[in-house]
Order: sequence, then C-alpha cells, then structure tokens
Amino acid sequence: MTPKFAARFPRAWLWWQRAWRFRSAGLGFSLAYGLIFALSAALFLSLLWWHTNGLLERQVEQAVDADARSLAEHWMQDGLPGLIRTIQDRLDLDVEDEALYLLVGPNGKILAGNMPAWPTRVKRIDRYYSQTILRAGTRATSEVHAYVFPGGFRLLVGRDVRGRDLLRRLLTDTFLWAWLMVTALAIGGAWVVRGIFRRILGSIARTTAAIARGDMRERMPIVGNEVDLVAHTVNDMLDRIARLMDGVKQVSNAIAHDLRTPITRARTGLEDASLHAKTTEEMHAAIDRAVADLDHVTAVFEALMRIAQIEAGARRAAFEMCDLTKPLHDMAELYEATAEERGIHLAADLPDHLAFYGDARLIQQGVANLLDNAIKFAPSDTMITLKASTEDSQVRISVSDQGPGMSDEDLSRASERFFRADAARNTPGAGLGLSLVQAVAQLHSGRLLLESRHPGLRAALLLPVTQGKKSITQASSDAHPVES
Repeated sequence: MTPKFAARFPRAWLWWQRAWRFRSAGLGFSLAYGLIFALSAALFLSLLWWHTNGLLERQVEQAVDADARSLAEHWMQDGLPGLIRTIQDRLDLDVEDEALYLLVGPNGKILAGNMPAWPTRVKRIDRYYSQTILRAGTRATSEVHAYVFPGGFRLLVGRDVRGRDLLRRLLTDTFLWAWLMVTALAIGGAWVVRGIFRRILGSIARTTAAIARGDMRERMPIVGNEVDLVAHTVNDMLDRIARLMDGVKQVSNAIAHDLRTPITRARTGLEDASLHAKTTEEMHAAIDRAVADLDHVTAVFEALMRIAQIEAGARRAAFEMCDLTKPLHDMAELYEATAEERGIHLAADLPDHLAFYGDARLIQQGVANLLDNAIKFAPSDTMITLKASTEDSQVRISVSDQGPGMSDEDLSRASERFFRADAARNTPGAGLGLSLVQAVAQLHSGRLLLESRHPGLRAALLLPVTQGKKSITQASSDAHPVES
C-alpha cells in the first residue's frame, strides 16, 4: 500500500489501516489452518463426486454395450425378423422403462424401437451421445450409441438416464452440504487453534513481561503436552540468564570489594605522604607503595580480560596438534625452584609423548595457576605432584598437594570469580586463578575437576585429545565448571 494508492482510493486505504491495526499472528495461523482444512475437504469431496459420477456413466455404457452385443448375436442367428422380435420383447419386458431402441432400414424407415426418429446429432459409431428426448410428454436425458449392421441397417441402443441425473444431483447436494459442514467445523477448529495459540503466546508474554519488570523467579507453566518443549527451553534460558545475572552481580560486588582496599590504601598513603613526608626518601617510599597497590588493581583487570578473551573463543585460532610433554616439563622446572624455597618437593610424572589438539600456551598458563595455588597453600615438608596421562581419548593433567584442602561447599564455588575460601583470606591473590583454568578447560571442550584428598586437594584438567567438529557453543554447554 503506497501513498499514491491512498490518494486514489482513500476508503480502501482506511479499510486496510483498520485491518492492519487488528492484525494477529494467532488469527492468521488459525485462518490458514481453516483454509487448508476447507480446501482439503473440497478436494476430497470433488474427487469422490467425480469418481462416483464416472462409475455411474461406466455402468450405463457397459449395459448398452452388453445389450448391443446380445442384439448382434440375434441378428446373426435369426436375421432381421429375429432382431425386430427381440427388440420388441425387450421393450415389453422393460418394467422401469429405461431402455431405448431404434432400428432403421437403409432408406431411413423405422423398423422397430420406441424412439420417434433417428437423432440428427448421432453420426458416428465410435462414441456415446447424450441426447435429450421427449417421453410421455416430458423431456428426458439419454445416453445412446449407434451400431451399423450389414445391408445398411442401423441400430441405436441407449438408456434413459433420468435416474442417474437425479442421483447425481442428490450426490452434488449431499457433497455441497457436507463441504459446508466441514467448512463450519474448520472455522470452529480454527477458532480453537487460535485460542490455543493465544494461550501459548500469552504464557510466554506473561513470563517475559514479569522478567522485564525484574521478577527473575517467573517461569512458564508445565502443562503436560507438546507446549512443554517450548516451556522447558524458555525456562532453561531464563535459569541461565538468572545465573549469569547473579554472576555479574557477584563479580561486580567482588570487584568493588577487592579493588576498594588497594585503591583506598594507595590514596591514603599518598595523602599521608603529601602531608607528613619530611624527606625525599619517605615520599618515594609512599609512591612505591601506591604503585604496588595500583599494579595489583591492574593485574586484576588484566586477569579478567584474559578470562573474557578465552571464554569468547578468541584463542581457538591458535589450536594445533602438539605434544604437551615438553611444555609441562618446562612448568615443572620453572616452579621447582619456587617450591624448594618454601620447603616443598615438586614431583613430575609425565609420559614421553602426550598428543593433544589445542593451544599449548593456554594449557601452560592453566597448569601454572594450579601449581601456583598448590605451592601457595601447601605446608613445608610436603609433596606436590604434577601428573599427566591419556585415558579414554582424554588428556588428564592433575596437580595434587597435601595442604588444608577445601570443604564441599567451597569446592562447589571454587571456580567463581573472586571467590576465596576462609583459609585463603590472608594469602595474596584475587581469586581469579581457578576461574581462568576453568575458562581454558571450557575453550578446549573439557572440564575442571576438583577433588578433596584428606589432606590436600587434587585439581585435574580433563581435555579431549581432539575436538572434531564440536562447536564452541556445545563445548561451553557441555563443560561442567566443578565436580566435587
């Protein structure tokens, strides 16, 4: 509908605007259902009518052909007198008065039959003719067929089909009324479908409206039919959104809590130095302490950015087939000196070859975080074990310590960003190490598994050797954050 059309046909344009204002997806769906149902019924009834009408026509034609063959046999056996006598006998025995016969000679003289004259339309002997005749003062429709006998004699055999036409009209009326009833049922069914459609959309609309108002507890009802497929999907989506929002709130609160202290400490130190520092050395010392606090803030943000980058899948471009044995040996050698300074023995149990498809540098970074956590919490004179193996098409890399371990409640939250157990409150760090390890595991379609050892803790990365064609979305949904 264009402005030109609106200018030329203002009434039609007004009608279109009103119709568009009351447009409805449910109404359109139900009308389409009703239309398809009505058209299907019309097609079925039309085919049935056509088949029945054809059957009636074939019955008439078969009766005429059988009658003509019988008369031809009498002609061959008894000649012309016998044919005339047979036609007369059949007319006498025709109680229903449906048979039509006409026998004419070479000169056109009528020799036998109940028809007044040879129809002018009947000129061929290879087809049936529909002929209107006058019988008992009324017009009737007949089906006739012409036959030629030796000597120039012609025979016309037919049937009065008034009964067939009456039955055809009856069938037509019956099918028409049946179609009207089916159409009415289709309209009623369309109305019911529209109601069901509106209830489904209404349920979704109420749920989403409640979510939009901030009520994250609202869910679609489960009614026990196919609609539950949509309900389960929507509810799962809302559950995930709620978890993500809770995660965002927790992260926001944790960022505000963890960063407020170093920023406040840096500001207080600088303010105190500006008011009370008497020497250059005191001023430089205050500045160095403030820089250290701000470096901690910067490190937290860099860790968050690394986690976000890994979770977004930006590092998948670096995936390749590699051998993890050397990178893991390098990590063991790097942290062995740190462990010795704390009086801890670090042992590495690594295979000669460890084939893997992924980003070896990210795996190194994840293992480094696990080793750093183990060294940080393990007491002196204990052992930390770095172990790697291949089990059931999975690479398993574990770091075990003999430290205080974690409770079951802490294990379930250990991979949350900024989460720190009570035993770790006084140790340095921001609570992002295991979050980064979990992000690395999910990027590789794997998972992070934390197990209590009593004493100690075992943190294991379970990674598929090859990922095949699995998508990032599937990998993220299949990977479990932590299993206790």
